[in-house]
This record gives sequence, structure tokens and C-alpha cells, in this order.
Amino acid sequence: MDVKSMVNGYREELLKRLDQLVSINSVEGKPEADAPFGQGPKKALEAALEMMKEDGFKTVNLDNYIGYAEMGEGEKLIGVVGHLDVVPAHKEDGWDTDPFTMVEKDGVLYGRGVSDDKGAMVASMIALKVIKDMHVPLTKRIRLIFGTNEETGSKGLKYYVEKEGSVDYGFTPDGDFPGVHGEKGMIGMRYLSKATNIKDIQGGTAKNIVCRNCYVVIDKNSFSRKALEDYFNNENLEFNIENINDTDVKISVQGIAAHASLPHLGKNAISYLMEGLKQAGFQDPFVEFYDKHFGLATDGSGFGAKCEDEYGALTQNNGIINMHEGVIEGTIDVRFPVTLTSRKVLKLMEGKLEDENGVIEVLSTHEPLFFPVDSPLVSALCSAYREVTGDSEAQPITLGGGTYAKGIDNTIAFGCAFQGKDYHIHDANEYVEIDELLLQAEIYVAGILKLLEI
Repeated sequence: MDVKSMVNGYREELLKRLDQLVSINSVEGKPEADAPFGQGPKKALEAALEMMKEDGFKTVNLDNYIGYAEMGEGEKLIGVVGHLDVVPAHKEDGWDTDPFTMVEKDGVLYGRGVSDDKGAMVASMIALKVIKDMHVPLTKRIRLIFGTNEETGSKGLKYYVEKEGSVDYGFTPDGDFPGVHGEKGMIGMRYLSKATNIKDIQGGTAKNIVCRNCYVVIDKNSFSRKALEDYFNNENLEFNIENINDTDVKISVQGIAAHASLPHLGKNAISYLMEGLKQAGFQDPFVEFYDKHFGLATDGSGFGAKCEDEYGALTQNNGIINMHEGVIEGTIDVRFPVTLTSRKVLKLMEGKLEDENGVIEVLSTHEPLFFPVDSPLVSALCSAYREVTGDSEAQPITLGGGTYAKGIDNTIAFGCAFQGKDYHIHDANEYVEIDELLLQAEIYVAGILKLLEI
């Protein structure tokens, strides 16, 4: 059977479904009795399950935490697990269009989630529809699992595993082709000021996004305005300095957002604002603390965490900062190499997390995920990718980003991104090419068929 033609036959259906899902703002909201992650994620889950129900698949909604559509029979279970929730998006953050209205231009789709991860989930829907149309004998069950809380903790997947168990073979379409055989470990941290002359500071939208916008309020006579302007101009940063009363000035800086796993691709507004204040002569205990422990670095060197293995180096992102009752608090998202342990990394930090001006606290740790490249799961999915695309050069990789693969057994990230492309995930103007979505679906068909053979 010509799978490519079968997939292309669902082109308009793919666009229709993705348009509907993008229109649902599924950023995590206030939990409610029937909506553990807010109404947005619940609506997205209900919409996706209804689509699959209308296609004739068995569907199950697990208390609006997570849900799935299933086909086939047998004891073994193949799982395709992705997510319908998204990170925050606002028009004023640099979007050329409404982020929750899918826009097509020259074969490219724009909108929050078109790449991460609603587009991939719709491509996976089409893949299951094609397999159903092919009437392939199914000796295993195939389950498409729709998560609603991947961006903010993966509690929904934990709920799924508690209720349904893990899968025998699986992939999450939330990484890179031809497969992700390792995912860095994670350490969640926060910093707190002990003393500061800053009167207010706010910045960032999520801990796993490089901070794009940040502002600070300080005494207008406490720094050199010219030195600050020169610094921002030399760094090609957009900024604004305005007097807000007789004594105080508000300084706003705009950086470049990026995923926390690749912080070097962005420009952290918090860090550049702190560095600018330092260059402008602003004397402050917290600015000293920030400069000493972070500065403009993204490698953890300021608090002793710099390290690497053959697969990659540790990264650090300061995503959110705010002030409450005179204390400044900020998030730190650390991703550490796949062959290390959190214990080893924390050992590197000993004695380097506190001084008289501030303190860094460890809040959580998550160990890395690692599969050998020649394992049956990695081999099968890589083979599917190569057969469909003809690309024999791209190799399985390790990622700084954490996916659902860490929360469910026997699973790796497989797609949806093609190596070397920046889809502006977690940034303004997130996009995906329509032809790529169709190619994704074709690859997922091949991947599932390969897993059926194991």
C-alpha cells in the first residue's frame, strides 16, 4: 500500500483538527473539581478524544488528567504518548499573529502548539487512521495517549501510569528524529535574596523558557543612566527607562526567548538586566549575588555545576523572577548530562550555593533517561525513519529537554522535529510546515509497524 498517498489523503482533515486544537488555549489554569489542570487542558483533551471516537476508536478519559484512543488486540501494548497542553503565549511577546489562531502562509502553519505538541499529536492521529485503513493484522494493542500537563510537571502521565501501567514499546512525538536515546537529568532550584535595594522586579512566563521580558524598579539616582543605555545598545537589546514618580525609575528589557534546554539560543532578559545594572554602577547586594552565581552564563559555572559527558554539557536557565514582601525569588532549571546522576552534580555545588547576599535552594531532582543506540526500541524506530526519508546520515541524539519518555517505561522521544531546524518552540511565532506534518505521520505509521514486529 502507498502509505504516503494515504497520509496525504488526510491533509485537509489534519489541518482542520489542528486548527481546532490550536484555538483552545490549553495553558495550565486554576485546578477545578473536574479539571485538575484547568479548563483549557480539559477542553483540548475532550476535543481530541471526540475526534478519535468519531473515527471509530475506543476512547477513555481518565478523570480529565489524561486520556487515550486504542485499537488492536493482544497482551502487548504499543504507546504513542504526547501532550495537548502548551506554554503561555501572548501577542505582545513578539507574535506576528494571534498565537491561538492557526494561520497558514506559504505552506507554513503558525500558532502556539503547531509544533509542540499539538501538531505532532494530530499527525499521530492520522497515522492511526492510516493503519486502521490498511487493515494490518494487529497482534498488539496500539494506544494514542493524550496528556494535558507535560509543560508543567507531567502529573497527568503519573496518574496514567498509576491507573493503567506502562507500555511495552512506545514513543513520544516530542523530540527529534531519528530518535532520542538519552534525556538529560533535571534539577529544579530557586534563588532568594537576603538583602536588596530593588523596589520591584518581575520577569518571565515559565521556568522552562528563557526569560524574554523583565523590569526592575529602583531609585533613579542610584545608577548611571548613560552607562546603562550604552550597555543595552551595545548588546542590541530593546529597553525602556521611565520615571514613575519623583524618586523611582522603571527599567524594562526585552531579550530573546528559547527553550530552557537550549538557553544559549536565547538572551535572558533577567541576566542582561542584572549585568546592565552592574555596569551602570548600581550598588546592590542582590545584583552582586546574581552576578557571582549566574551572570550571563548558562553552564552552571557560577555555582560550581559546570560539567559534561560525551553526549553534552550541563545547562542552566533562570526563567522567572519576582519580588514578594521585599524578597526576590527566581527559578533555576538545570539539565545535566545523561551519564551522570543528580547526586554527583549536587556534590559539585556543595559550598557554592549561599553567601551573605542570597541563597540557592534545591527543590527537586529527576534522573536522566538513557537507552543504548543498538537497543531494539531505538533500532526499530530509527530504521522506520530511514526507510521513509532515505536519510541515513542523521543519528539518534541525546536531548536537554525532558519528555514524557522519563515518566513511562520502554519509551523514547521520536520526532516531531527534524534535526537542524528551529521551530520557535516556546517562543513567539512557533511554526511547522504542512508537508513536514504529513511526513511525520508517514514516519509514525512506519514506526508503529516496526514496533508491531518486535
